[in-house]
Amino acid sequence: MNKFYYLIGQSLKKKIKSKWFLIINILLFVGIILFINIDSVISLFGGDFNDEKNVIVISDISDTNVYDTFSSSFNNNMEILNNDTKYKISFSNDNKKDIKKNIDEDDILINIIDNGNTIKAEVISLDKINNVFYQIITSSLNDTKKVVSLYRSGINIEDYNNINSNIEISREVINDDKSVDENLELIMGTIFPILILPIFMLSILLVQMIGAEINDEKTTKGMEIIISNVSPKVHFASKIISGNLFVIIQSLILGIAFGIGLIIRNNIGSEATNSILDFSMIIDTLTKTGIMDKLYFILPLTIVLMLLTFLTYSLVAGILASMTTNIEDYSQIQAPLAIISVVGYYLAIMSPMFDGSILIRIASYIPFISGVLSPALLMMGQINIYDVIISILVLILTNYLLIKYGIKVYKEGILNYSSKDVWKKIGKALKNK
Repeated sequence: MNKFYYLIGQSLKKKIKSKWFLIINILLFVGIILFINIDSVISLFGGDFNDEKNVIVISDISDTNVYDTFSSSFNNNMEILNNDTKYKISFSNDNKKDIKKNIDEDDILINIIDNGNTIKAEVISLDKINNVFYQIITSSLNDTKKVVSLYRSGINIEDYNNINSNIEISREVINDDKSVDENLELIMGTIFPILILPIFMLSILLVQMIGAEINDEKTTKGMEIIISNVSPKVHFASKIISGNLFVIIQSLILGIAFGIGLIIRNNIGSEATNSILDFSMIIDTLTKTGIMDKLYFILPLTIVLMLLTFLTYSLVAGILASMTTNIEDYSQIQAPLAIISVVGYYLAIMSPMFDGSILIRIASYIPFISGVLSPALLMMGQINIYDVIISILVLILTNYLLIKYGIKVYKEGILNYSSKDVWKKIGKALKNK
């Protein structure tokens, strides 16, 4: 047991005490915090998240109050689209030429021009306008054009508004388990890929790390010295445990960086809105859809799935690495694992598209990809807790079989330096008692 713990400790020290581990984690730590607070960083270097837009309206129309119509529509559209851009709207009697001389980067000039029976408009600004904000201006101008045209045509505006008003819809979803808020689909398509990316990357890192370490020991002939002191079973277990401990430590570091980033964002009062960085909107959406109430069982199940998935990847990586003699051969043989991992990642991202699909439910049971796919489908309501339990049981069975039969392959291949017919060697090892 002392030798077993010694091997684990040495393997961890080799990974954690390296300069690259320190440098990369410092960069990741700072990068995550900066990304979460990117809007504040941009503001610090001259961004305009907090700047107020001055919407200046001028017009040569006198037979109707164009400004009141435009401002009323503009305010309504801002509220409907939940756009939190700060603005001040005002009417000016100055001419266009004088206003253009003094216009700055926060000014937007709206010139509403009489065009006979209807109107036309000019939108003048020093720089390009945010696309969403410009669409609000466009929509408000179209509403103003309709009101002016109705007034000049003698049509009753109330009748027109009644005809063109949106129908009032009362929505009811009978099957609550299957109901998915549209905003949740948006979050799953934008935020979820960012959240599961570290898990995907850590899986790939784990596979490459274990393979590189085993092949390094075989290449330097250090494996013969190690195996003469401990059994292949002990050596195999030490590599798997040290690899998984490293991934868990790395996950905790990333989690701490993410938490500190959120604390900093909350304390500095970031002004970003209508973006993937609007965490208050994300939390509000998750609360409204009931996801926050389910986190007490979603989070533990997700953690169990992740740990079991990491174990599966590490077991396969150790088994395959034992049958190769250099990192080049191992890189080729571990390619299918990388492909499977990528498939699982993209299936999780596209999970909103597979609502009601039997195929995606079956895919959630598949080892290697269930760790990222099952939590996504559970959040979307496409599978239930029993499906996740099945995924966990399948992973446990898979890991049991990998341990039971993988040890045979590992014993056969750890001191075998032949690089030919790897799969035949694996088959031969499995046949041997």
